[in-house]
Amino acid sequence: MLSGKRVNPITDPLMTTWTPDPARLDAFAGDPANGPQLLFFTGGSALDSTSRALKRFTHNSVHLVTPYDSGGSSAILRKAFSMPAIGDLRSRLMSLADERVTGHPEGVQLFAHRLSKGASAAQLRAELDCIIAGEHPLAAVVDAQTRDLICIQLEACREAMADDFDLRGASIGNLVLAGTYLRNAKNLDAAIAEFARHAQVLGEVHTVTNDNYHLVAQLDDGSRVIGEHLITSLDLAGRGAVIEQLSLSNSLDEWQPVQSVLPESRQRMIAAAELICFPPGSFYTSVLANLLPRGAGRAIATSAAPKVYVPSLGNDPEQWGISLTDAVRRLLAMLGDDCEPPVPVEHLLNYVVIDSVNGRYNGGIDIPALQALGVRVLDLPLVSAQSAPLADARLLSEALLSVGGLIKGSPADRAPKMTSPL
Repeated sequence: MLSGKRVNPITDPLMTTWTPDPARLDAFAGDPANGPQLLFFTGGSALDSTSRALKRFTHNSVHLVTPYDSGGSSAILRKAFSMPAIGDLRSRLMSLADERVTGHPEGVQLFAHRLSKGASAAQLRAELDCIIAGEHPLAAVVDAQTRDLICIQLEACREAMADDFDLRGASIGNLVLAGTYLRNAKNLDAAIAEFARHAQVLGEVHTVTNDNYHLVAQLDDGSRVIGEHLITSLDLAGRGAVIEQLSLSNSLDEWQPVQSVLPESRQRMIAAAELICFPPGSFYTSVLANLLPRGAGRAIATSAAPKVYVPSLGNDPEQWGISLTDAVRRLLAMLGDDCEPPVPVEHLLNYVVIDSVNGRYNGGIDIPALQALGVRVLDLPLVSAQSAPLADARLLSEALLSVGGLIKGSPADRAPKMTSPL
């Protein structure tokens, strides 16, 4: 099991060299069904490839994703059915699907299909009906049982669509999940459980909350931007502005401040985690957005599991004007604001994992400044020639599983896992 030992980041030496522990990794790979429970606060597609790599070692990773996407296919579904965004949710579920099972690779390919953006409404309806009938080339190759289940969900979504529902660019996977949501009386947790069972997802994926709210970014120039799709498209460099704060609005059209609360089921998932990770991804809309619900910071602070931040590599437009040290400071501030002061830093964050050799970070790497914040810096190889400038999925997954002895022993040595009920 994870030691749960509190770290003294000031006196512990800086790790300057590291190699994966082959014995530990082999043990996890030999019994992934009993692998460690790593919990990620994440969103978007940045962690999808790492999630696929993790399946080799553990089938118990937990992914809390943002429900705030307000663009593309998700936005149309949100407006039509008054539901949280499910695009990121569907993407992560599919990255964790068991592709070894007959019919699943074909099913994954069907889920990934998007309808044309240039076809007429009649043509799009005809293609969707062809998929529902099982006659579309992508549907015909899926095994009959899986195809029937997919078509049932798609038909539920099709029947609920208004005549003016815009299918241009629609993700089939999103439509299937929306149909499952509608067939489960708009209970998203139940829909996810059914979807995951059919896809044999090797892990757990949930929205951090099921609230149908929208992200709001407050900039240091005094302006306010509502909607994730508008925040991610901000030209911060061009306007010389920095994102100062995130909040939530009940409306996309006007600012209606609202507070979200972390569900008890998510609190139990955090309590059961053996490692908590803030992984690469858009800093505000994918990472900090997950910490907006009241109770998230407190649940993290209460956990004895190691907490790891892996900053994004390459260019994150949302971090314009914010150095790596500033990002850690803002992460700590957001976590701490949800807690009763004073809260020790080591209860909020223990490790910042960087690659000083091949990684590129905003403002460079100031290790003394990072350590002065009360965290330990782990300098590890994360970027390969193939993945540059981003983290290599294999290297990142192996780092999280074996770095610094955070996860002790083989699966056989670890206590039986308790699955958090929804």
